[in-house]
Amino acid sequence: MERTPVTPASPGGGPAAADGALARVVALVPVRGLEHAKTRLGIALDAEERAALAASLTRRTLRALADARVAGDVDEIVVASPDPAALAEAVEIGAIPLTVSGRDLVADLRTARERAVVAGATAVLVVPIDLARVSGPALGGIVAAGRRALVPGLPLVVLVPDRAGEGSNVLLVAPPRAIDFAFGPGSRGRHAAAARSAGAILVELGGPLDLDVDTPEDLADAEGLDAAEGGAAPGRLPSPASTPAAARGQRS
Repeated sequence: MERTPVTPASPGGGPAAADGALARVVALVPVRGLEHAKTRLGIALDAEERAALAASLTRRTLRALADARVAGDVDEIVVASPDPAALAEAVEIGAIPLTVSGRDLVADLRTARERAVVAGATAVLVVPIDLARVSGPALGGIVAAGRRALVPGLPLVVLVPDRAGEGSNVLLVAPPRAIDFAFGPGSRGRHAAAARSAGAILVELGGPLDLDVDTPEDLADAEGLDAAEGGAAPGRLPSPASTPAAARGQRS
């Protein structure tokens, strides 16, 4: 774990985290339309298989968050999606369903963040659905790291980079508007820079949540982990084994 304290934010730079900064953590789960999800896996999976994969990933993510809620690490869950099936899954686990356009991830997350603030959030935890090894304890570990790093009077940002060290797989922000969202290619650097600019405590974590399923290689790695763990993770991932090895080795 890397903890990087920086100078406090200047007036107008966003509210500072108080002692109760993680008193009410609301998870934000953006879900694109399942029918059109994971297009970068098109070389390994057809449209029907990609939709099945997205549905499986959504279910396992929501189950992990439900476990984290039972453990007291997450207080509420907001699922932001244009897809009725994803919103129905949200209702099944007692999450807040929020209809969004699905065309702009950052805009959808801003909308979800405002819904979380209305629900009394003191922090937001952004959890995408494509984390192959997502679990309640892994998500709880993010919040626990944040609690250990808290400094009264300073905002807090906890970031889990992807395996390439370029993207942001999980993001915890307290208070919710301490920094703006900057997801997309290279988001790790932008989120870290925003945290420093806001005078926040920045924590970067490795661990199981660094594997996101974006490419055929990621899918093969995730399926291999599932097999090695005896399928212990909820919701088996579709196997790419039936696709040509050469095709699976190419990056979309």
